[in-house]
Amino acid sequence: MLYKLYETQRSLMEPLTDLAASAAKLYANPRSIWGMHPMSQRISAGYDLLHRLGKDYEKPEFGLRTADVDGVDVAIHERVELKKPFCELRRFKRFTDDQATLTKLKDQPAVLIVAPLSGHYATLLRDTVKTMLKDHKVYITDWTNARLVPLSEGDFHLDDYVNYVQEFIRHVQARYGNCHVMSVCQPTVPVLAAVSLMASRGELTPLSMVMMGGPIDASKSPTKVNNLAMNKPLSWFENHVIYRVPSRFPGAGRKVYPGFLQHSGFVAMNPSNHARSHYDYFQDLIKGDRSSAETHRKFYDEYNAVLDMDAHYYLQTIQTVFQDLKLVNGTWHVRGVDGQIEHVRPQDITKTALLSVEGELDDISGSGQTEAVHGICSGVPKSMQEHYEVEGAGHYGIFAGRRWREMVYPKVKAFILRYQPPVASSVPALSTSPAVAATQTELPSSTAELVAATAPQQADAATSVAPTSAPKPAAKAKTVKAKPVAPVVKTPAADLAPAASKPAARKKAIPRTA
Repeated sequence: MLYKLYETQRSLMEPLTDLAASAAKLYANPRSIWGMHPMSQRISAGYDLLHRLGKDYEKPEFGLRTADVDGVDVAIHERVELKKPFCELRRFKRFTDDQATLTKLKDQPAVLIVAPLSGHYATLLRDTVKTMLKDHKVYITDWTNARLVPLSEGDFHLDDYVNYVQEFIRHVQARYGNCHVMSVCQPTVPVLAAVSLMASRGELTPLSMVMMGGPIDASKSPTKVNNLAMNKPLSWFENHVIYRVPSRFPGAGRKVYPGFLQHSGFVAMNPSNHARSHYDYFQDLIKGDRSSAETHRKFYDEYNAVLDMDAHYYLQTIQTVFQDLKLVNGTWHVRGVDGQIEHVRPQDITKTALLSVEGELDDISGSGQTEAVHGICSGVPKSMQEHYEVEGAGHYGIFAGRRWREMVYPKVKAFILRYQPPVASSVPALSTSPAVAATQTELPSSTAELVAATAPQQADAATSVAPTSAPKPAAKAKTVKAKPVAPVVKTPAADLAPAASKPAARKKAIPRTA
């Protein structure tokens, strides 16, 4: 009933918010009669604020058209690589006609960013993606609003989330032979489960995992969010926050945790901060500070856009992650796509490097919750583990904004690069055949399987193409054995010099073809 009342209220408010938007423009126009009113600027600001408080916020777009790669603007083509009922795997394909930049792009690591399914859309990580595109091939999980998924597609469970992640990892690995995974907030738990299951089966696991601000062990430094999930019985959530989607949507009748309730909860955590932000926006409009006003709009266009989550997934997450702590207690079992039940064993991960990132002032995932991943991943050598606490950063600061770009990203970039296999490709100088060009761009799945089966995971080398009459280039294509590497923070910059010099040596052997 609450969902229906909410949608009814939205429908009634829609013409009023549209009227407020029109009034704001009329009073802001100095050539109109209303714009000549002595209080026109203040009245316009009031109507504008009323419009933004009452409007319905649709899913934003990523809107990434170009990316800066060492001073060169490269075009970005956003496309869906895999489409599942509850999620799309999006790729941000980069294009350039600059030969030197193109060569550089081909050798960069492939990274799967797993966005949170916790109320907001994946576009909340727009700044994360934009920054990562400078030095990586980027994929991201784009979760679907559950109210748009017909009942015929079935329910969505936490087990399905884990299975989706495994499928996406395999897809990227099949394309490049290997990949890295970054999870932000909520997905740290299902991503760790997915990689653990792959390791237990003996599958090729990601070269590295970057886990940022997630509730691996929610019992450590519990926040308001944790306390609510841990102190209420599961029946309370079933009776108070689960509703059926109204008839006007494709997913009519589906049981969901509505996005507007999640949004209300976020606002209730810091109501004074949001009230001050809206008042500052009102003042900026009066003063004519367009830059500050636009910054406010961009943030709240994203923050106010929310999605519904399938009730089965939501309730299972509450129980598994926050109430029973199944991951850290070693009692989590996941049903695979084949119906088989598998035990989640993080200690089986041995070849995937691990970086955890926490914000000093995080009020959603408390201090130590993400760092706990190092304790349960006992099979990963200590030399391949690193933890980083971002001084002065809140929850959003570790993946968006100045601190992300200036403090966190350099650590993430260096960590991923450290465990990225060196590319040992040599190509005939006069060859311009499409087959040769294809091998330089990406590894076919058959080659990826061969590499995975014959080389250590940290020393997988890309496929090389060499003429039979040139034995020296062929010798360079041998697999390079990886040596234990100390954490990034302890490694002098000089240690990275040999790895950085390889692309320069290969550049001569690559034909100048687009």
